Amino acid sequence: MASVVPVALVSPILLLAQQSNAAAASEHLSNAASVDLTLSSAVEMALAHNRHIMLAHLAVTDSMSQKRLAESRFYPIIKNQSAVLHITELEGVRIPAGALGETSSGFSPAETLNIGQGALTSYTSGTELAQPITQIFKIRAGVKAADAELNSAHIQSDDAENGVAFLVHKLYYGILVEELRGAAAKDAVDAATMVEQEAKHGVNEGKLLADAELVSRTDLLDKQQAALASHLNLDDLTLQLDDALGLPLGTHLILDPNSFGASSILPTRADAIALLLNKSPAVLSARQTVEKAKADVAAARDEYIPELTGVARYSYQSGLPFLAHNFGTFGAIFTYTLFDGGGREAKLQDARIKLTMAQTQLKQTEADVSIELSSAYDKTEQLDQLVRVTTQALEAREESFRIQSERAKVDAQLASGVAAANAALTSAHMNLLNSQLNLSLARNNIRRLLGERPE
Repeated sequence: MASVVPVALVSPILLLAQQSNAAAASEHLSNAASVDLTLSSAVEMALAHNRHIMLAHLAVTDSMSQKRLAESRFYPIIKNQSAVLHITELEGVRIPAGALGETSSGFSPAETLNIGQGALTSYTSGTELAQPITQIFKIRAGVKAADAELNSAHIQSDDAENGVAFLVHKLYYGILVEELRGAAAKDAVDAATMVEQEAKHGVNEGKLLADAELVSRTDLLDKQQAALASHLNLDDLTLQLDDALGLPLGTHLILDPNSFGASSILPTRADAIALLLNKSPAVLSARQTVEKAKADVAAARDEYIPELTGVARYSYQSGLPFLAHNFGTFGAIFTYTLFDGGGREAKLQDARIKLTMAQTQLKQTEADVSIELSSAYDKTEQLDQLVRVTTQALEAREESFRIQSERAKVDAQLASGVAAANAALTSAHMNLLNSQLNLSLARNNIRRLLGERPE
Protein backbone atom coordinates (compact mmCIF):
# COMPACT_ATOMS: atom_id res chain seq x y z
CA MET A 1 0.00 0.00 0.00
CA ALA A 2 2.88 2.32 0.77
CA SER A 3 5.08 1.34 -2.16
CA VAL A 4 6.46 4.16 -4.28
CA VAL A 5 4.80 4.26 -7.69
CA PRO A 6 7.65 5.75 -9.82
CA VAL A 7 9.89 2.73 -9.06
CA ALA A 8 7.34 0.42 -10.66
CA LEU A 9 6.92 2.73 -13.65
CA VAL A 10 10.45 2.22 -14.96
CA SER A 11 9.98 -0.54 -17.51
CA PRO A 12 6.94 0.74 -19.48
CA ILE A 13 8.04 4.36 -19.28
CA LEU A 14 11.45 3.53 -20.76
CA LEU A 15 9.68 1.90 -23.69
CA LEU A 16 7.41 4.92 -24.04
CA ALA A 17 10.40 7.27 -23.94
CA GLN A 18 12.02 5.39 -26.83
CA GLN A 19 8.85 5.67 -28.90
CA SER A 20 7.81 9.22 -28.00
CA ASN A 21 10.21 10.97 -30.40
CA ALA A 22 9.02 8.93 -33.35
CA ALA A 23 5.40 9.46 -32.37
CA ALA A 24 5.92 13.22 -32.05
CA ALA A 25 7.34 13.37 -35.57
CA SER A 26 4.14 11.98 -37.05
CA GLU A 27 1.81 13.89 -34.77
CA HIS A 28 -1.09 15.46 -36.66
CA LEU A 29 -0.57 18.72 -34.77
CA SER A 30 2.91 19.12 -36.17
CA ASN A 31 2.07 22.49 -37.68
CA ALA A 32 0.96 23.88 -34.31
CA ALA A 33 3.20 25.27 -31.60
CA SER A 34 4.91 22.68 -29.42
CA VAL A 35 5.42 22.83 -25.66
CA ASP A 36 7.70 20.52 -23.67
CA LEU A 37 6.14 19.66 -20.32
CA THR A 38 7.06 17.72 -17.24
CA LEU A 39 4.28 16.78 -14.84
CA SER A 40 5.33 19.40 -12.29
CA SER A 41 5.61 22.18 -14.90
CA ALA A 42 2.19 21.25 -16.26
CA VAL A 43 0.67 21.56 -12.79
CA GLU A 44 2.38 24.93 -12.23
CA MET A 45 1.16 26.21 -15.59
CA ALA A 46 -2.40 25.13 -14.82
CA LEU A 47 -2.33 26.80 -11.39
CA ALA A 48 -1.18 30.04 -13.02
CA HIS A 49 -3.45 30.11 -16.08
CA ASN A 50 -6.47 27.87 -15.54
CA ARG A 51 -9.67 29.90 -15.78
CA HIS A 52 -11.51 27.87 -13.13
CA ILE A 53 -8.80 28.80 -10.62
CA MET A 54 -8.97 32.44 -11.72
CA LEU A 55 -12.72 32.43 -11.07
CA ALA A 56 -12.19 30.86 -7.65
CA HIS A 57 -9.63 33.56 -6.75
CA LEU A 58 -12.02 36.26 -7.95
CA ALA A 59 -14.73 34.75 -5.76
CA VAL A 60 -12.38 35.14 -2.77
CA THR A 61 -11.71 38.77 -3.68
CA ASP A 62 -15.44 39.39 -4.07
CA SER A 63 -16.15 37.83 -0.66
CA MET A 64 -13.49 40.04 0.92
CA SER A 65 -15.21 43.10 -0.56
CA GLN A 66 -18.58 41.90 0.75
CA LYS A 67 -17.12 41.48 4.23
CA ARG A 68 -15.60 44.98 4.15
CA LEU A 69 -19.00 46.30 3.05
CA ALA A 70 -20.71 44.55 5.98
CA GLU A 71 -18.11 45.86 8.46
CA SER A 72 -18.45 49.42 7.15
CA ARG A 73 -21.99 49.60 8.55
CA PHE A 74 -20.55 49.66 12.09
CA TYR A 75 -19.14 53.13 11.48
CA PRO A 76 -20.97 56.47 11.38
CA ILE A 77 -22.09 57.83 8.04
CA ILE A 78 -21.14 61.41 7.24
CA LYS A 79 -22.96 62.95 4.32
CA ASN A 80 -23.76 66.36 2.94
CA GLN A 81 -27.06 67.48 1.52
CA SER A 82 -27.32 70.78 -0.34
CA ALA A 83 -30.27 72.30 -2.17
CA VAL A 84 -31.31 75.37 -4.11
CA LEU A 85 -35.09 76.04 -4.05
CA HIS A 86 -37.11 78.77 -5.75
CA ILE A 87 -40.58 79.70 -4.47
CA THR A 88 -42.97 81.38 -6.92
CA GLU A 89 -44.69 83.53 -4.29
CA LEU A 90 -44.33 84.36 -0.58
CA GLU A 91 -47.24 85.23 1.73
CA GLY A 92 -45.34 87.48 4.16
CA VAL A 93 -46.69 89.16 7.33
CA ARG A 94 -48.97 92.32 7.02
CA ILE A 95 -49.36 94.70 9.97
CA PRO A 96 -52.01 97.41 9.35
CA ALA A 97 -51.39 101.03 10.50
CA GLY A 98 -52.24 101.55 14.18
CA ALA A 99 -52.58 97.79 14.82
CA LEU A 100 -50.15 98.06 17.74
CA GLY A 101 -52.02 100.92 19.41
CA GLU A 102 -51.59 104.65 19.91
CA THR A 103 -48.56 106.26 21.44
CA SER A 104 -47.69 109.87 22.41
CA SER A 105 -46.24 110.31 18.97
CA GLY A 106 -49.21 108.86 17.15
CA PHE A 107 -50.41 105.50 15.91
CA SER A 108 -48.03 102.48 15.83
CA PRO A 109 -47.21 101.66 13.24
CA ALA A 110 -47.80 104.92 11.48
CA GLU A 111 -48.48 103.09 8.22
CA THR A 112 -49.19 99.55 7.06
CA LEU A 113 -46.09 97.27 7.16
CA ASN A 114 -45.44 94.27 4.91
CA ILE A 115 -42.74 91.97 6.41
CA GLY A 116 -41.33 89.39 4.04
CA GLN A 117 -40.63 85.77 5.14
CA GLY A 118 -37.36 84.83 3.51
CA ALA A 119 -36.39 85.15 -0.12
CA LEU A 120 -37.92 83.64 -3.21
CA THR A 121 -34.71 81.64 -3.78
CA SER A 122 -33.22 79.83 -0.80
CA TYR A 123 -29.89 78.01 -0.39
CA THR A 124 -29.33 75.27 2.16
CA SER A 125 -26.38 73.00 2.91
CA GLY A 126 -26.03 70.58 5.80
CA THR A 127 -23.40 68.03 6.81
CA GLU A 128 -24.81 65.20 8.90
CA LEU A 129 -23.24 62.43 10.98
CA ALA A 130 -25.45 59.39 11.66
CA GLN A 131 -24.27 56.63 14.02
CA PRO A 132 -26.30 53.39 14.16
CA ILE A 133 -26.83 52.21 17.73
CA THR A 134 -29.31 49.38 18.10
CA GLN A 135 -28.71 48.34 14.48
CA ILE A 136 -25.28 47.04 15.57
CA PHE A 137 -26.84 43.69 16.55
CA LYS A 138 -28.11 43.14 13.01
CA ILE A 139 -24.86 44.47 11.51
CA ARG A 140 -22.81 42.02 13.60
CA ALA A 141 -24.91 39.12 12.27
CA GLY A 142 -24.30 40.35 8.74
CA VAL A 143 -20.54 40.43 9.34
CA LYS A 144 -20.63 36.84 10.63
CA ALA A 145 -22.50 35.78 7.49
CA ALA A 146 -19.97 37.59 5.28
CA ASP A 147 -17.11 36.00 7.21
CA ALA A 148 -18.60 32.55 6.62
CA GLU A 149 -18.90 33.35 2.91
CA LEU A 150 -15.24 34.42 2.84
CA ASN A 151 -14.09 31.26 4.61
CA SER A 152 -16.12 29.17 2.19
CA ALA A 153 -14.60 31.01 -0.77
CA HIS A 154 -11.08 30.32 0.56
CA ILE A 155 -11.93 26.63 1.00
CA GLN A 156 -13.40 26.39 -2.49
CA SER A 157 -10.41 28.24 -3.97
CA ASP A 158 -7.97 25.76 -2.42
CA ASP A 159 -10.17 22.87 -3.53
CA ALA A 160 -10.30 24.30 -7.07
CA GLU A 161 -6.50 24.37 -7.18
CA ASN A 162 -6.30 20.78 -5.92
CA GLY A 163 -9.01 19.73 -8.38
CA VAL A 164 -7.21 21.29 -11.33
CA ALA A 165 -3.92 19.70 -10.25
CA PHE A 166 -5.73 16.35 -10.06
CA LEU A 167 -7.22 16.93 -13.52
CA VAL A 168 -3.77 17.70 -14.95
CA HIS A 169 -2.42 14.46 -13.46
CA LYS A 170 -5.35 12.54 -14.95
CA LEU A 171 -4.95 14.03 -18.44
CA TYR A 172 -1.14 13.79 -18.34
CA TYR A 173 -1.36 10.12 -17.39
CA GLY A 174 -4.08 9.55 -19.98
CA ILE A 175 -1.97 10.97 -22.80
CA LEU A 176 1.05 8.86 -21.83
CA VAL A 177 -1.09 5.72 -21.74
CA GLU A 178 -2.83 6.61 -25.00
CA GLU A 179 0.51 7.20 -26.74
CA LEU A 180 1.65 3.75 -25.67
CA ARG A 181 -1.73 2.27 -26.62
CA GLY A 182 -1.33 3.86 -30.05
CA ALA A 183 2.12 2.28 -30.38
CA ALA A 184 0.64 -1.08 -29.38
CA ALA A 185 -2.17 -0.61 -31.92
CA LYS A 186 0.38 0.18 -34.65
CA ASP A 187 2.34 -2.98 -33.83
CA ALA A 188 -0.91 -4.95 -33.94
CA VAL A 189 -1.72 -3.47 -37.37
CA ASP A 190 1.75 -4.43 -38.63
CA ALA A 191 1.31 -7.97 -37.33
CA ALA A 192 -2.18 -8.26 -38.84
CA THR A 193 -0.82 -7.00 -42.16
CA MET A 194 1.78 -9.76 -42.15
CA VAL A 195 -0.90 -12.34 -41.29
CA GLU A 196 -3.05 -11.13 -44.18
CA GLN A 197 -0.14 -11.35 -46.61
CA GLU A 198 0.72 -14.87 -45.40
CA ALA A 199 -2.95 -15.90 -45.66
CA LYS A 200 -3.19 -14.52 -49.19
CA HIS A 201 -0.02 -16.34 -50.12
CA GLY A 202 -1.35 -19.56 -48.56
CA VAL A 203 -4.66 -19.28 -50.44
CA ASN A 204 -2.84 -18.69 -53.73
CA GLU A 205 -0.73 -21.81 -53.14
CA GLY A 206 -3.76 -23.85 -52.13
CA LYS A 207 -2.51 -24.42 -48.59
CA LEU A 208 -5.38 -22.48 -47.00
CA LEU A 209 -9.07 -22.20 -47.67
CA ALA A 210 -10.37 -19.03 -49.32
CA ASP A 211 -12.09 -17.82 -46.15
CA ALA A 212 -8.70 -17.62 -44.38
CA GLU A 213 -7.86 -14.50 -46.38
CA LEU A 214 -11.25 -12.97 -45.45
CA VAL A 215 -10.69 -13.73 -41.77
CA SER A 216 -7.22 -12.15 -41.82
CA ARG A 217 -8.55 -9.13 -43.69
CA THR A 218 -11.32 -8.67 -41.14
CA ASP A 219 -8.81 -8.89 -38.30
CA LEU A 220 -6.62 -6.27 -39.98
CA LEU A 221 -9.57 -3.89 -40.32
CA ASP A 222 -10.38 -4.38 -36.62
CA LYS A 223 -6.78 -3.53 -35.70
CA GLN A 224 -6.84 -0.44 -37.93
CA GLN A 225 -10.10 0.67 -36.32
CA ALA A 226 -8.57 0.31 -32.84
CA ALA A 227 -5.53 2.35 -33.95
CA LEU A 228 -7.78 5.10 -35.32
CA ALA A 229 -9.87 5.16 -32.12
CA SER A 230 -6.69 5.50 -30.06
CA HIS A 231 -5.52 8.37 -32.27
CA LEU A 232 -8.84 10.19 -31.89
CA ASN A 233 -8.83 9.67 -28.13
CA LEU A 234 -5.30 11.07 -27.94
CA ASP A 235 -6.46 14.17 -29.83
CA ASP A 236 -9.33 14.65 -27.37
CA LEU A 237 -7.08 14.27 -24.32
CA THR A 238 -4.56 16.74 -25.79
CA LEU A 239 -7.28 19.35 -26.36
CA GLN A 240 -8.54 18.91 -22.79
CA LEU A 241 -5.03 19.33 -21.37
CA ASP A 242 -4.45 22.40 -23.56
CA ASP A 243 -7.59 23.95 -22.10
CA ALA A 244 -6.67 22.98 -18.51
CA LEU A 245 -3.25 24.62 -18.93
CA GLY A 246 -4.65 27.78 -20.51
CA LEU A 247 -2.84 27.07 -23.79
CA PRO A 248 -4.34 27.67 -27.27
CA LEU A 249 -6.32 24.65 -28.40
CA GLY A 250 -4.25 22.56 -30.77
CA THR A 251 -0.94 23.19 -29.03
CA HIS A 252 1.29 20.16 -29.51
CA LEU A 253 2.34 18.85 -26.09
CA ILE A 254 5.56 16.88 -25.69
CA LEU A 255 5.26 15.12 -22.35
CA ASP A 256 8.15 13.75 -20.34
CA PRO A 257 7.37 10.15 -19.28
CA ASN A 258 10.22 10.19 -16.75
CA SER A 259 9.13 13.26 -14.73
CA PHE A 260 7.35 11.46 -11.89
CA GLY A 261 8.66 12.12 -8.41
CA ALA A 262 8.54 9.92 -5.35
CA SER A 263 5.05 9.57 -3.89
CA SER A 264 4.55 10.13 -0.18
CA ILE A 265 2.99 7.45 2.00
CA LEU A 266 -0.77 7.70 2.49
CA PRO A 267 -2.29 7.55 5.97
CA THR A 268 -4.03 4.36 6.93
CA ARG A 269 -7.72 4.04 6.22
CA ALA A 270 -8.64 4.56 9.89
CA ASP A 271 -6.40 7.62 10.20
CA ALA A 272 -7.76 9.09 6.97
CA ILE A 273 -11.36 8.71 8.10
CA ALA A 274 -10.46 10.38 11.41
CA LEU A 275 -8.82 13.28 9.54
CA LEU A 276 -11.55 13.55 6.95
CA LEU A 277 -14.10 15.55 8.95
CA ASN A 278 -11.51 18.24 9.74
CA LYS A 279 -9.77 18.37 6.35
CA SER A 280 -12.31 17.55 3.67
CA PRO A 281 -13.09 20.70 1.59
CA ALA A 282 -16.66 19.53 1.10
CA VAL A 283 -17.23 19.15 4.85
CA LEU A 284 -15.49 22.42 5.73
CA SER A 285 -17.53 24.29 3.12
CA ALA A 286 -20.77 22.72 4.42
CA ARG A 287 -19.86 23.87 7.94
CA GLN A 288 -19.43 27.43 6.72
CA THR A 289 -22.88 27.21 5.15
CA VAL A 290 -24.25 26.27 8.58
CA GLU A 291 -22.45 29.25 10.17
CA LYS A 292 -23.91 31.59 7.56
CA ALA A 293 -27.39 30.17 8.17
CA LYS A 294 -26.98 30.77 11.92
CA ALA A 295 -26.00 34.38 11.23
CA ASP A 296 -29.06 34.79 8.99
CA VAL A 297 -31.29 33.53 11.82
CA ALA A 298 -29.73 36.06 14.20
CA ALA A 299 -30.22 38.87 11.66
CA ALA A 300 -33.87 37.91 11.15
CA ARG A 301 -34.41 37.88 14.92
CA ASP A 302 -32.77 41.30 15.26
CA GLU A 303 -35.36 42.78 12.88
CA TYR A 304 -37.61 43.08 15.95
CA ILE A 305 -35.18 45.47 17.67
CA PRO A 306 -36.17 49.14 17.23
CA GLU A 307 -33.73 51.20 15.21
CA LEU A 308 -32.08 54.00 17.18
CA THR A 309 -29.70 56.29 15.31
CA GLY A 310 -27.74 59.17 16.82
CA VAL A 311 -27.48 62.22 14.53
CA ALA A 312 -25.52 65.45 14.52
CA ARG A 313 -25.91 68.03 11.74
CA TYR A 314 -24.36 71.37 11.00
CA SER A 315 -26.32 73.50 8.53
CA TYR A 316 -26.03 76.69 6.54
CA GLN A 317 -29.01 78.48 5.02
CA SER A 318 -29.76 81.62 3.09
CA GLY A 319 -33.27 82.74 2.28
CA LEU A 320 -35.21 80.90 5.01
CA PRO A 321 -37.11 82.96 7.61
CA PHE A 322 -36.49 82.87 11.35
CA LEU A 323 -33.26 80.82 11.09
CA ALA A 324 -29.66 81.88 11.54
CA HIS A 325 -27.34 81.42 8.61
CA ASN A 326 -25.34 78.76 10.51
CA PHE A 327 -26.78 76.44 13.14
CA GLY A 328 -26.37 72.93 14.54
CA THR A 329 -28.84 70.11 15.17
CA PHE A 330 -28.26 67.20 17.60
CA GLY A 331 -30.45 64.32 18.65
CA ALA A 332 -31.58 60.78 17.87
CA ILE A 333 -33.97 59.13 15.46
CA PHE A 334 -36.12 56.27 16.74
CA THR A 335 -37.81 53.96 14.23
CA TYR A 336 -39.96 50.92 14.96
CA THR A 337 -42.21 49.02 12.62
CA LEU A 338 -45.52 48.39 14.36
CA PHE A 339 -47.05 46.17 11.70
CA ASP A 340 -45.62 44.61 8.53
CA GLY A 341 -48.18 41.96 7.69
CA GLY A 342 -46.12 39.18 9.28
CA GLY A 343 -43.06 39.84 7.13
CA ARG A 344 -40.54 39.68 9.96
CA GLU A 345 -41.96 36.46 11.35
CA ALA A 346 -41.94 34.87 7.88
CA LYS A 347 -38.34 35.95 7.37
CA LEU A 348 -37.32 34.45 10.72
CA GLN A 349 -39.14 31.19 9.96
CA ASP A 350 -37.48 30.98 6.56
CA ALA A 351 -34.04 31.54 8.12
CA ARG A 352 -34.68 28.75 10.65
CA ILE A 353 -35.74 26.35 7.89
CA LYS A 354 -32.59 27.13 5.91
CA LEU A 355 -30.49 26.52 9.02
CA THR A 356 -32.08 23.11 9.45
CA MET A 357 -31.45 22.37 5.78
CA ALA A 358 -27.79 23.40 6.10
CA GLN A 359 -27.31 21.21 9.19
CA THR A 360 -28.92 18.25 7.43
CA GLN A 361 -26.78 18.84 4.35
CA LEU A 362 -23.67 18.90 6.55
CA LYS A 363 -24.51 15.47 7.98
CA GLN A 364 -25.18 14.14 4.48
CA THR A 365 -21.91 15.58 3.19
CA GLU A 366 -19.98 13.95 6.04
CA ALA A 367 -21.57 10.60 5.16
CA ASP A 368 -20.93 11.08 1.42
CA VAL A 369 -17.23 11.92 1.78
CA SER A 370 -16.74 9.05 4.23
CA ILE A 371 -18.21 6.64 1.70
CA GLU A 372 -16.17 8.18 -1.11
CA LEU A 373 -12.96 7.93 0.91
CA SER A 374 -13.61 4.31 1.85
CA SER A 375 -14.36 3.51 -1.79
CA ALA A 376 -11.13 5.26 -2.83
CA TYR A 377 -9.12 3.07 -0.46
CA ASP A 378 -10.87 -0.04 -1.82
CA LYS A 379 -10.00 1.04 -5.36
CA THR A 380 -6.38 1.67 -4.37
CA GLU A 381 -6.07 -1.82 -2.90
CA GLN A 382 -7.59 -3.39 -6.02
CA LEU A 383 -5.30 -1.40 -8.32
CA ASP A 384 -2.32 -2.42 -6.23
CA GLN A 385 -3.25 -6.05 -6.93
CA LEU A 386 -3.80 -5.22 -10.61
CA VAL A 387 -0.27 -3.79 -10.86
CA ARG A 388 1.13 -7.09 -9.60
CA VAL A 389 -0.99 -9.05 -12.09
CA THR A 390 -0.03 -6.88 -15.07
CA THR A 391 3.63 -7.10 -14.02
CA GLN A 392 3.43 -10.88 -14.16
CA ALA A 393 1.59 -10.66 -17.50
CA LEU A 394 4.39 -8.47 -18.88
CA GLU A 395 7.02 -10.97 -17.76
CA ALA A 396 5.08 -13.75 -19.51
CA ARG A 397 4.80 -11.68 -22.71
CA GLU A 398 8.53 -10.93 -22.63
CA GLU A 399 9.30 -14.65 -22.39
CA SER A 400 6.83 -15.43 -25.17
CA PHE A 401 8.43 -12.83 -27.42
CA ARG A 402 11.89 -14.26 -26.67
CA ILE A 403 10.76 -17.75 -27.58
CA GLN A 404 9.09 -16.59 -30.79
CA SER A 405 12.21 -14.64 -31.77
CA GLU A 406 14.43 -17.67 -31.17
CA ARG A 407 12.14 -19.87 -33.27
CA ALA A 408 12.18 -17.33 -36.09
CA LYS A 409 15.99 -17.51 -36.20
CA VAL A 410 15.81 -21.21 -37.13
CA ASP A 411 12.82 -20.72 -39.45
CA ALA A 412 10.53 -22.49 -36.99
CA GLN A 413 8.20 -19.52 -36.78
CA LEU A 414 6.57 -17.22 -39.31
CA ALA A 415 7.42 -13.51 -39.24
CA SER A 416 3.80 -12.76 -38.43
CA GLY A 417 4.11 -14.80 -35.24
CA VAL A 418 7.06 -12.69 -34.09
CA ALA A 419 5.22 -9.50 -35.02
CA ALA A 420 2.13 -10.65 -33.12
CA ALA A 421 4.25 -11.47 -30.06
CA ASN A 422 5.86 -8.03 -30.28
CA ALA A 423 2.43 -6.38 -30.50
CA ALA A 424 1.26 -8.37 -27.47
CA LEU A 425 4.42 -7.32 -25.60
CA THR A 426 3.81 -3.64 -26.35
CA SER A 427 0.20 -4.03 -25.25
CA ALA A 428 1.40 -5.64 -21.99
CA HIS A 429 3.70 -2.65 -21.40
CA MET A 430 0.70 -0.38 -21.98
CA ASN A 431 -1.47 -2.37 -19.56
CA LEU A 432 1.19 -2.18 -16.86
CA LEU A 433 1.69 1.55 -17.34
CA ASN A 434 -2.08 2.08 -17.30
CA SER A 435 -2.52 0.15 -14.05
CA GLN A 436 0.44 1.94 -12.41
CA LEU A 437 -0.81 5.39 -13.40
CA ASN A 438 -4.35 4.53 -12.33
CA LEU A 439 -2.95 3.48 -8.95
CA SER A 440 -1.11 6.79 -8.67
CA LEU A 441 -4.29 8.63 -9.67
CA ALA A 442 -6.33 6.76 -7.06
CA ARG A 443 -3.83 7.72 -4.36
CA ASN A 444 -3.94 11.33 -5.49
CA ASN A 445 -7.73 11.22 -5.29
CA ILE A 446 -7.42 10.26 -1.62
CA ARG A 447 -5.10 13.23 -1.06
CA ARG A 448 -7.61 15.51 -2.80
CA LEU A 449 -10.44 14.24 -0.58
CA LEU A 450 -8.27 15.12 2.43
CA GLY A 451 -7.70 18.65 1.11
CA GLU A 452 -4.12 18.01 -0.01
CA ARG A 453 -2.41 18.81 -3.32
CA PRO A 454 -1.98 15.77 -5.62
CA GLU A 455 1.63 14.66 -6.05
